[in-house]
Amino acid sequence: MSKTGRPNYRRGTRGRPKAERHISIRSVRRDPPDLRKLSRAVIALALREAELDAEAKAAQAALTVETDPPADPSAAADPAEVSDD
Repeated sequence: MSKTGRPNYRRGTRGRPKAERHISIRSVRRDPPDLRKLSRAVIALALREAELDAEAKAAQAALTVETDPPADPSAAADPAEVSDD
């Protein structure tokens, strides 16, 4: 606490609940737009999305491998034998 008795909002709470701070952001329009920054942002988003998709597929594949029962050789019968029955 400062000498004036006012708490510093940047310092951690010491048993007191911290009030929520609302942050607002305003964009600055530039003519022409910075295409390099925009392209880097789009590429970063695409890479992150691809990474998340790969992780999801790997997790799904691991889950599928763990839950699949062992293959039964009699279950995979020849189609010609099935039609004769």
